[in-house]
Amino acid sequence: MATAQGSSSIRTLADLMTRLGNPPLDRVRFHPAPGTATLRDVIEVHRREGRICELVGGVLLEKAMGEEESQLAVFVAEMLNAFVRKHNLGTTAGPDGAKEIKLKLVRIPDVSFTSWDRMPGRRRTKRRVPRVVPNLAIEILSHGNTPGEMKAKRKDYFEAGVDLVWEIDPKRRRVKVYRSLTDVRVLTEDDRLDGEHVLPGFEFSLAELFGELDRHG
Repeated sequence: MATAQGSSSIRTLADLMTRLGNPPLDRVRFHPAPGTATLRDVIEVHRREGRICELVGGVLLEKAMGEEESQLAVFVAEMLNAFVRKHNLGTTAGPDGAKEIKLKLVRIPDVSFTSWDRMPGRRRTKRRVPRVVPNLAIEILSHGNTPGEMKAKRKDYFEAGVDLVWEIDPKRRRVKVYRSLTDVRVLTEDDRLDGEHVLPGFEFSLAELFGELDRHG
């Protein structure tokens, strides 16, 4: 197997899966061969197959997403985008908003906020996969995500310069708020989630968020 780009310690399939956080094998693409994939492949796979992939160590990793997770992502994105637009703070992206947060490292939060200060020329970029680091990265946990994968993503986010990470867990109906790899607090349906120093004044009820899972006609 080719050695993954930027990861000289990856010599075996086991090493590779550890780096990726041991996701389900059906999400790890073998074309192009692991260790050889590039940003161009991320764009081409999406264009040709409609598949959304992250790029980690030269490996294409298909994004995990389900119906419930998508619904919650839309709810959060609507709330976030309304606040961001009202105050003209920057841009909001959804679950197909891929970003090259470091050279040859593409991550795709389910929802993200990027301030104008982090955008080249304080304008929206025209690149298919912009080289920017969001201030806030939001992940909606899916059954296809593993604890190891989320740990790896958090590490990548904070090393790249992300300020705040939210992990929303629909199954347990809780949110983990990470200010760093070690500074974490857990919120439940009784709490309100706020933007802290990243988005002062932005907040919403988690009871309202998770209530979306129970809404019916």
